[in-house]
Amino acid sequence: MLDIAEELHRWVEQGREFAVATVVATNGSAPRQPGAALAVDSDGTAIGSVSGGCVEGAVYELCQQALQTGEPVLERFGYSDEDAFAVGLTCGGVIDILVQPVRAGAPATADDGGFAGERADSTAATLAAGLAAAASGEAAAVARVIQGPAGLLGHALLVRADGSHTGTLGGHPALDRTAVEETRALLDAGRTTSLEIGTGFAPGEEAEAGFEDQAPADSDNDAQRSGSRCGQPVVLLVESSVPAPRMIVFGAIDFAAALVRVGKFLNYHVTVCDARPVFATRTRFPDADEIVVDWPHRYLDAQQLDSRTVLCVLTHDAKFDVPLLERALKLPVAYVGAMGSRRTHLDRQRRLREVGLTELELNRLRSPIGLDLGARTPEETALSIAAEIVANRRGGTGTPLTGAHTPIHHDTGRPVGRIGSVA
Repeated sequence: MLDIAEELHRWVEQGREFAVATVVATNGSAPRQPGAALAVDSDGTAIGSVSGGCVEGAVYELCQQALQTGEPVLERFGYSDEDAFAVGLTCGGVIDILVQPVRAGAPATADDGGFAGERADSTAATLAAGLAAAASGEAAAVARVIQGPAGLLGHALLVRADGSHTGTLGGHPALDRTAVEETRALLDAGRTTSLEIGTGFAPGEEAEAGFEDQAPADSDNDAQRSGSRCGQPVVLLVESSVPAPRMIVFGAIDFAAALVRVGKFLNYHVTVCDARPVFATRTRFPDADEIVVDWPHRYLDAQQLDSRTVLCVLTHDAKFDVPLLERALKLPVAYVGAMGSRRTHLDRQRRLREVGLTELELNRLRSPIGLDLGARTPEETALSIAAEIVANRRGGTGTPLTGAHTPIHHDTGRPVGRIGSVA
C-alpha cells in the first residue's frame, strides 16, 4: 500500500473514498511482492497493481464490493489447471490479497451501538496517517492484521522511528505492545514482511482466559510470552516506508550523467560529487538530487550512510580514487564499484594494498564496474552498472534466464539496512 502512498494521500486530502487491495503473502513465482497495492475509488478510478495484469480485473471488482459493504476481505489467487479461463496467476504462483475500504469520515452504524463504525473510522484514520507519513518521506511502518480472531482483519497500527504509534489492532493491549516492538524493529531494518505473534499464554493460563483448546505458547520466548493474548496467533503484514536509498556518483563525466538518469529511474536519491567546479554543474546534471563540489574522500567522510547505499566511482584517477576507495571499502554499504580498464584496476589494487587495505576489503570492490553487456555508449554503460547493482541487491547471477533452471525471483532474505547508521 505504501508503494502508492503519494497518490493515495492525495485521495485522502480530497476526501475521496476508496478501497485498497494489498498483496500480503506470496508463494511460488508471484509477479509482485508483499506490499504491492491496487486502489479503486468510488468513481472507479484505479491506480497501482497487484499482479502485473493476471488478476487485476477480479481484484478491481473486490475493491468495488468492499466500497459497498464497508468490510475488509482476504482473498487468495492461484493457478488452476481445471479451468483455463479461470481468474488466476498464469505464472503458477499464489498470492493472498487483503482488500480494505478507506472511507472518509464513515459514520458509526446504529445496529451495533456504533462500535463497528468507530473501529472502521479509527482504522481509516490510522491508514490515512500512514499514507501521509510515507508521502512526506518520513520513516514509518504500518502493521495490519491479515490473519487471526474474527473481527480483527484489517485493523492497523502506525509506528514511527522513535517508537511512537497510533491506532490499535483491536485485541488485547498486549497485542499492540508486542506489535509495536516488532514493527519498530522491522522499520529499523527497512523491511516489508509478514509477522506472526503467538498467543502469549503460558501453560495453564489458557483455561483461565477461556482458551483451553489452544496449544500453549513457549513461555521461554519473550515475543511469544507477551504475544497477542487473543487465544490464537495473529499474523500481521508490516509495511515499512523509509527514505529513498542513496546513490553517490563520484566523477562528473558524461557517463555519470547517464548513470544519474538510470539511478533516478531505480528510485535512488542521487548525488554527484566532483572536486572540479567547472564540471559539477546543474546544467550538466539536471536530474541529480544533489551536486557537490568537494574532494570525494572528504565528502564521503562527512556522510551518514546505511547498508542500502551504492557508491559508483567513475573518476578513474588515482589521486581521487585511492583515498576515496580506502574509506569506501571499509563502510558497510551495499555496493562499491569503480570504473577503469583492467590495467587501471590492477594498478588501483596495488595502490590500495600499499595504503593497508586487506584482501577481504579489496574483494568487495566491483571493478571494472558493471556487467558484461558489451556496452559502448554512456547510456549502455549506465545500464551495465545498474544491472550489476540490481543483481547484487536481489541476489541475481547476471546470467541469461533463457535455458536456465534457477529461480526468476530471488529472495535474498537480507534486511534492507538500518536507517541513518553505518555501524
